[in-house]
Amino acid sequence: MFLGTHSPRLDEKGRIILPAKFREELADGLVLTRGQERCIYVFSQREFERIHESMREAPISSKQSRDYIRVFLSGASDEVPDKQGRVTIPPALRTYAGLDRELAVIGAGTRAEIWDAHAWEEYLAEKEAAFSETDDDTLPGFI
Repeated sequence: MFLGTHSPRLDEKGRIILPAKFREELADGLVLTRGQERCIYVFSQREFERIHESMREAPISSKQSRDYIRVFLSGASDEVPDKQGRVTIPPALRTYAGLDRELAVIGAGTRAEIWDAHAWEEYLAEKEAAFSETDDDTLPGFI
């Protein structure tokens, strides 16, 4: 499970050092792809395969499903971290997420997310008020 917030930096070659807590889960390979809210989703290879299988069950007759799957998979890049835990973020994904040197890597349960640090701070500031107002209707049985 991916948890917490980490603050790595993007190096001049477009690489980040994965948070130490995430490395074991991602050591055998990972998939980076476009995430919603202009971040990059990071999945373990195993989790990405599970998601892909779910996508295969979506009806091909659904335009919304086709559109989502195209955008999601066309931006995907499979990577293997090097011995230092570094992984290269492809230029197209760096552009999509507006990544600058300062990053926020957050744990989101079954995935990690890579955000531009400033974009993450803005997102969090905007969503924290709604977070404190979440009730049982939104997440039944959770709170």
